Amino acid sequence: MEKTSGKRHHVVVVGAGFGGLDVVNGFSDADVDITIIDRRNYHLFQPLLYQVAGASLSTSEIAWPIRYLFRNRRNVLTLMAEVQGVDIEARQVNLDNGSSVGYDTLVLATGATHAYFGRDEWEPYAPGLKTLEDAATIRGRILSAFEGAERTGDPLTRAALQTFVIIGGGPTGVELAGTISELAKDTLAHDFRSIAPRDTRVVLIEAGARLLPAFPEKLSDYTRQALEKIGVEVALGSPVTECSSDGVIVAGKQLKAKTIIWAAGVQASPAARWLGAESDRAGRVIVEPDLTVPGHPDIFVIGDTAASKMSDGKFVPGIAPAAKQQGKYVAKLIKRRLKGKGGEEPFNYKHQGNLATIGRSLAVIHMGRLKLRGAIAWWIWKLAHIYFLIGARNRLSVALSWAWNHSVGYRGSRLIMRTSEYRKHPGE
Repeated sequence: MEKTSGKRHHVVVVGAGFGGLDVVNGFSDADVDITIIDRRNYHLFQPLLYQVAGASLSTSEIAWPIRYLFRNRRNVLTLMAEVQGVDIEARQVNLDNGSSVGYDTLVLATGATHAYFGRDEWEPYAPGLKTLEDAATIRGRILSAFEGAERTGDPLTRAALQTFVIIGGGPTGVELAGTISELAKDTLAHDFRSIAPRDTRVVLIEAGARLLPAFPEKLSDYTRQALEKIGVEVALGSPVTECSSDGVIVAGKQLKAKTIIWAAGVQASPAARWLGAESDRAGRVIVEPDLTVPGHPDIFVIGDTAASKMSDGKFVPGIAPAAKQQGKYVAKLIKRRLKGKGGEEPFNYKHQGNLATIGRSLAVIHMGRLKLRGAIAWWIWKLAHIYFLIGARNRLSVALSWAWNHSVGYRGSRLIMRTSEYRKHPGE
């Protein structure tokens, strides 16, 4: 592999998500220079974002400063910057301040954001959940809706404020629906005087025939039944055709709601546009079996930004374990190339199973032939997520928060940040 200068090989990693971190960690014993670039200064544990949105966890419990993670790695340079493009000929990444960073090998792990299937005008009314800012926005809207309902004397306005609509029946939608229902019916049950939080409606809308389509049908059915038992209304088989400040239109009928949350689709980062590379409908770069961009063996794309096929012809799913496996694979492959070794094996994704939590003592797990549901699955879900958190302090903090929430139903992160964004919410 060529170098841009006489110095050590320079690997530039764009994106400090699960895949990006595992690339950098894979070079812990390698004689290379690494620059990691991210628009934010922290690594985020996305699988628990919904718990920040639902006021169960604080932001600091699921995010870690990137500089802190690599404080003892003198060969790792961290830049908080926005990438504007990639100059393939010059081998450099162009940043938002007009500067550029040269590379010998480039790894794009820039993730994805929510997609509205061509209806981007819905975003102000139905925010998605991909970042800490999203989680804070959603938490603020949920809590502000209860505060607004407490103030108003109009029963129709109060009903709309106490109606929460989640669009999308994948794991994020299921988890959000469950946590909002429990927040209303348990945590907030005795906090208000003019309203009854237990009268809150939580409606989960899925355009497909069932929830959690990646799971076996029996687990999908169990999930629907479990959600309904904790008070969630599940609407299947009809897409939402309109989102506005008044609510949504589904199956030709209007459902009045002041809080709508989008969990229905994702769109990859602009990496394909930066590279002038072929992409799929979701904007993911179509990569070679070794995760490189066709015609550019010095550029890798991984995680939610990559469309990588498995041996059965299906695409690698956009989940954290897949990104982590790709990150480890890319680091190992680059090190082999630097040592002049051949015989490269294509990336082989090993599916470790699907997990989704529904509510207190309610979860589903599918791992090969193993299909679990209920309390056992819920405990395994919790232990798995605690295990993958970074650092003993965070593991202990999250475990204690969960134990407290489970025993007394108290959620300590019920804070509304009074920004201009929240004042625009109809419940304000």
